[in-house]
Amino acid sequence: MSLPRNTTVLIVGAGPTGLATALSLVHHGFKDFVIVDALEKGDNTSRAIIVHAATLEALDTIGCADELISKGTKTTRVNMGTRTAVLVYPQFEGLKPYTRYPYGLVIPQTFTEHILWDKLASFGVTVHRPHKVVGMKVNADDTNLADATFEDGQIITTRYVIAADGAHSTVRTIAGIAFADPKNGRGKDSTSLAQLAQADVTFDTPDLDNFNFRGAMSPNSFFLCVPIPSTFNEYLAKETGKPVEGRIFRVGCGVPLEEGPIPHSPSKEYMQNLIDRFAPPDLSSDPSVNPSGKSVRIKDMIWCTRFRTHSAIADTFFTRFSSGDLSKSEGAAVLLVGDAAHIHPPAGGQGMNLGLRDAVFLGEVLVKHIKATESLTLPEADRILTDFVAERHARALEVIGLTKNILAIAGVKDEIVAWWLPISKVTVRDWMMWILGKVWFVRRQAAWNISGLGHR
Repeated sequence: MSLPRNTTVLIVGAGPTGLATALSLVHHGFKDFVIVDALEKGDNTSRAIIVHAATLEALDTIGCADELISKGTKTTRVNMGTRTAVLVYPQFEGLKPYTRYPYGLVIPQTFTEHILWDKLASFGVTVHRPHKVVGMKVNADDTNLADATFEDGQIITTRYVIAADGAHSTVRTIAGIAFADPKNGRGKDSTSLAQLAQADVTFDTPDLDNFNFRGAMSPNSFFLCVPIPSTFNEYLAKETGKPVEGRIFRVGCGVPLEEGPIPHSPSKEYMQNLIDRFAPPDLSSDPSVNPSGKSVRIKDMIWCTRFRTHSAIADTFFTRFSSGDLSKSEGAAVLLVGDAAHIHPPAGGQGMNLGLRDAVFLGEVLVKHIKATESLTLPEADRILTDFVAERHARALEVIGLTKNILAIAGVKDEIVAWWLPISKVTVRDWMMWILGKVWFVRRQAAWNISGLGHR
């Protein structure tokens, strides 16, 4: 497909963050942009699984929340505890005085992406695929423009480049922006959860239809099981032509490092072994362990992956791409959003949520900046962008700290507190969670932090 030769804004990456950026621009009356993606079609992996209240509020401002809500499942309680007992649950219903969305919306990322793509297409916007950016250089005729080069040799000249191309962002690398762990100390070296296996599965029994959102901690692992709305079955049948029978569940499990690396593509048997060892007994394939007296086994595995629980943040989310004096405010503007700007552990389901909020807010700010450049000098207008990215950078650091803290709690190492207090840290953690879990304010505060309302 032939690409436009010129545009004001080039959005690189058409995942949820890139799509939300485009939708925000359209909502604010701006359509002089091009959105490209390196993949032939949208990613078919579900990855992120929940959209939080603050994100729904942001998406609602650009008219994108209602469709997501109609396809997802509202969850007001997330049960967290050991394999055999619930110790605490965030009180999402306690958020009613503060938001129209006092719940977490369970909906797979690939479904979210599809809904946002449909919405963008309804405005007549095309996502150009597959087009991979491989280089950028300053335009020869105007130093405030950049020529983005694609793998097939095509070139787009643009004034703004939005990097929504993920954690391994090509645009960020070309722009020379460093990307590293902020090393804030929160959770550092205190968790056993360094690697996780994750999959979407169905089980061989219908008896789990009422199984709730559940997290189970054990001395060497953390297990999560989330029922996915039936609308996802319908979506997969439409996309693949193959119906998926039975309720789909997202399962995720920490794997102790001493067991070696997780296979690149974990098998059904590998995931079943993790479930038997670390999941609540209700999911065990051993009838003598399962309280029902029956065996529960994985029937089909729809998708699987592995990942490490690391964090990183870009030094800045805004720079100007210039080959000259860096002290001068010249060159095309490069802005980072989503995983191109920050990554962190999946604890609390914060990654896609923070990226979507970045994108929605960026659309409005970018339109303001474009208008400001018509009457102000570039350095004056750039204050709009520098103030915005400073705020988003601070928010990202807060969320990284939050996820590290959650991970540190969930992955407490099974070792004694001290020689003079020979009690396992795991036991102390469980006692404290059980006690604090009785306090309504603590449950509501946990929901507040996870919902993003305190980290918009």
